[in-house]
Amino acid sequence: MQYTKAILISLGTISLIWALNRSWGSIPAFAPLLSPFVGFWQNAESVNNADEEITLEGTKAPITVIFDDLAIPHVFAQNDADAYFAQGYLTARDRLWQMEFQTHAAAGRISELVGDKALELDRYNRRLGMGFGAEKAVKEMLADPRTREAIESYTAGINAYINQLSPSSYPLEYKLLGYAPESWQPIKCAYFLKYMSGVLALGADDLNMSNVLKKYGTVVTNDLFPDYPFREDPIIPTGTKWDFAPVKIPAVPANSQTDTKPLAMRWPEHDPAIGSNNWAVGPQKSATGYPILANDPHLTLSLPSIWYQIQLVTPTMNVYGASMPGSPGVIIGFNKQIAWGVTNVGADVLDFYQIRFKDASRREYWHDNKWKPVTRRLEMIKVKGQPDVIDTVLYTHHGPIMYEVGQRPFASNVPVGYAARWIAHEASNDLLTYYLLDRAKNHDDYRKALSSYSAPAQNFVFADIAKDIAISPNGRFPLKWKDQGKFLLDGTNPAHDWQGWIPAAQNPHVKNPPRGFVSSANQSSTDPTYPYYINWQFGSYERGTRINQRLTAMKNATPDSLRVLQNDNRNVRAADALPVFLPHIREKDLSDAQAKALTIIKKWQYNNDIAEIGPTIFTEWMRQYMDGVWKDDFPGNDSTTLRYPSFDRTLQLAEKDSASHWFDDLTTPAKETIGQVLTKSFQSTVDSLTRRHGPLGESWQWSKHKATRIGHLARLDALSALNVQIGGGAGIVNATTERTGPSWRMVVALGTTPKAYGVYPGGQSGNPGSPYYLNMLETWRTGRLNELLFLQTAQDKNPRLKRKLTLK
Repeated sequence: MQYTKAILISLGTISLIWALNRSWGSIPAFAPLLSPFVGFWQNAESVNNADEEITLEGTKAPITVIFDDLAIPHVFAQNDADAYFAQGYLTARDRLWQMEFQTHAAAGRISELVGDKALELDRYNRRLGMGFGAEKAVKEMLADPRTREAIESYTAGINAYINQLSPSSYPLEYKLLGYAPESWQPIKCAYFLKYMSGVLALGADDLNMSNVLKKYGTVVTNDLFPDYPFREDPIIPTGTKWDFAPVKIPAVPANSQTDTKPLAMRWPEHDPAIGSNNWAVGPQKSATGYPILANDPHLTLSLPSIWYQIQLVTPTMNVYGASMPGSPGVIIGFNKQIAWGVTNVGADVLDFYQIRFKDASRREYWHDNKWKPVTRRLEMIKVKGQPDVIDTVLYTHHGPIMYEVGQRPFASNVPVGYAARWIAHEASNDLLTYYLLDRAKNHDDYRKALSSYSAPAQNFVFADIAKDIAISPNGRFPLKWKDQGKFLLDGTNPAHDWQGWIPAAQNPHVKNPPRGFVSSANQSSTDPTYPYYINWQFGSYERGTRINQRLTAMKNATPDSLRVLQNDNRNVRAADALPVFLPHIREKDLSDAQAKALTIIKKWQYNNDIAEIGPTIFTEWMRQYMDGVWKDDFPGNDSTTLRYPSFDRTLQLAEKDSASHWFDDLTTPAKETIGQVLTKSFQSTVDSLTRRHGPLGESWQWSKHKATRIGHLARLDALSALNVQIGGGAGIVNATTERTGPSWRMVVALGTTPKAYGVYPGGQSGNPGSPYYLNMLETWRTGRLNELLFLQTAQDKNPRLKRKLTLK
């Protein structure tokens, strides 16, 4: 009996060991993760202030790296190649998994890591043409000797770090997912840039707008979805004169709308919370007599942080700022002479073309009165634990046909039978813009740098020590007829094709405007006098309006003045809407709880501060009110998808036409009024918030209701920052929502020596076991900034400088 037990225990132990040391589908092996020799225990880090010296293959001369108290590297190299090598090495040391995971996602390779549950996501990214665009981009970047050196040196630095790794030193996520890092290749830098184009330049309402047009016709569509908002303060100030003779603009074809059946395709709409703020005040508004520049790009808040701080010093540059793991150089930052920042333009650079095939073989398509050949691109997708999957994507001159008739699109989110014409498919060298900005000295250099930029289109704000300020909504904009791409396009008609490009020199731009500042917050690029079509809709007006109000009134500005503005919580939408809506509320129909909530709304001072209850009620009320007005008229179902008119148009309707038939609910026999819609939606708001949070009280406070989350890229709660208590919100200058917000705040005061400040919600390290993983979060949450140490030499002294690393 004892022998039997021993045999059974031994067999059980062997079976357990075998089970723990193999993966089960997408579930990784657990034994290596738990091992004290190679597992997650090896990833714990402590503060290290000891100097290091590392010998690496690939450097041309010794490189000195000084780390400050926030673990930010200040790189001093004797040539540019070594600076980029060091940047690649250091970024990989801190952020390798993040860099590789994001480029795997863009390349459609997540199935390699987690199995077939990611297969349709991988198909989607490949069918979108991420690889097609990246292959073109990397050729352009490698063709220019400047960006070629940057990318190849950056790649060599990353690989120098990877080659040092052993399984015990792999970043934690590799152990969790059960795979190993692979060598970096230059095309991964291109994939990263396409990934960012996907984040910022994939907004498209073509389908929904075509369905609206089909349902209501031109007159109603133009009335409810106008090409310019009723409230707007554009990026280029109204009345700016255009100092160029426009090229010939394509004429609107007679049949500019495609006659299609209503469709249920749902292209993922651009998240309106993905935006940004930037501005620069001129010397006349500055306490120092020099310009001050500020930028806070709003992206999905994630861990590791989206940005990576670094200073690069060589004989050709001394630049500090935020880089992006996966791309060499500094993306947002400053040098001795200039500072710059970016916000998203929201240009219409994604259009869908209905394709007519010759026959079921789908080898030819009709365009310009002739049959043209379809090309086929084979995509081989490796799937963890399963055979490879080969996917065939059809390409026309418009672009890839993401899903053919009969195929089921990923999450039913993309058009079937349409080709996607997307700016990210174009060959471009966007890296060259940042390469030149890192070294720019004046406004002419800034304009030259922007001339090579393609996508995603950005509002580049600028300031320099010559006391110039400027801003330009900049990118490669298709030359289109007005509203081309507002609706689905006819892939057989050459008049519907993109007709070339707006000349780069004629992109909107203003320098030293009389008002003494420039700014952008994703609103309309220009007033309607600009001769070219960029888009028919942009970000809502509220943030831009508030920023411009504050900057107009500002005098003797300091960096702290601009920091305070970055944290402004004024709810302009509420300030505009509540005086219009509140008189319509039928107070006699409210319950006691609803009446108490109404009293709070009436007393609220329109600030989305942490402890306020007003923004909780207002935000939920406006959501339900928009449904109450529009859901019966613009329903979404399995046969048709539609979109609502904007809040700006809805508020204008209440102000100018409160008896409009649009307030009537078509699903009821009675005829509703605006007062009934507002009262019913308010009652429903209070009732739903009570069910969610309990009786009206502290649990309704804005920060608790909003519960901002900074999630880990792998969606692991244990490695995330949850329920971050912070104010702000969508449409607020402090644009912190549940999942998005200021991913990097920066303020730069130019002068004989620039003084700069910045922070992001996380830390330099991507290792959850590092003290530098979340060490900046509280500074960010409370609206403060860290001084950015702009060193001049490797011998500079500062008590915040902690250690030195020598690479040779």
